[in-house]
Amino acid sequence: MRYCARIMLRKPHRRVLAIDVGGTHVKTRVSGSREMRMFESGPAMTPRRMVSKVLRQTGDLKYDVVSIGYPGVVVHGKIITEPHNLGRGWVGFDFRKAFGRPTMLLNDAAMQAIGSYEGGRMLFLGLGTGLGSALIVDGTVAPMELAHLPYKRGRSYEDYLGDRGRRRLGAKKWRRAVADVVARLSKALEADYVVIGGGNARKLKKLPGNARLGNNDFAFLGGFRVWRPGAARA
Repeated sequence: MRYCARIMLRKPHRRVLAIDVGGTHVKTRVSGSREMRMFESGPAMTPRRMVSKVLRQTGDLKYDVVSIGYPGVVVHGKIITEPHNLGRGWVGFDFRKAFGRPTMLLNDAAMQAIGSYEGGRMLFLGLGTGLGSALIVDGTVAPMELAHLPYKRGRSYEDYLGDRGRRRLGAKKWRRAVADVVARLSKALEADYVVIGGGNARKLKKLPGNARLGNNDFAFLGGFRVWRPGAARA
């Protein structure tokens, strides 16, 4: 496991700005508030542009620390690979300096998984522009990069379950692919249950066995939880 975080249940002492960076939108919310703000992202979204827009959008809000859910590989709080659906320049970017506050980076699927977790061994799959994944075992979360592993016919899991796959396959075949992948991964990883989140999760007419529906709001809860006192990262 390249990164892990121990989930604690105590209340945070600091006000947290959680940022959920996606391939189509960037969403923000401050702990203690129900208001969610967002703006469009896309292939031209660089980290500098993202920070600038977030600062303008949240200029009237007070927060002490920042959590960022990033759609790519994050190791020990550092971005390792450039995103597939955004602009360039994310690797090596100094978010702490840009925001002027302590900033914690983690994989976006891991952040939503932390917010969705209810104990035991949980597999999280995020159906959005791409495919996010994370595994939590007894309170320890490990982001996983399953999206670009080969699935079948020379295509990856993301090629089938991501938004492009949904459009290519059509709704019926896409839903069958989701059910098949959930069953395979749940068995291989011995998950007690699977949480299916992401913007396209609501397009499933019927949830696969052993699965429950997530909620994008849980990404913010995950961003708040990682700043709780006593949370340990390795």
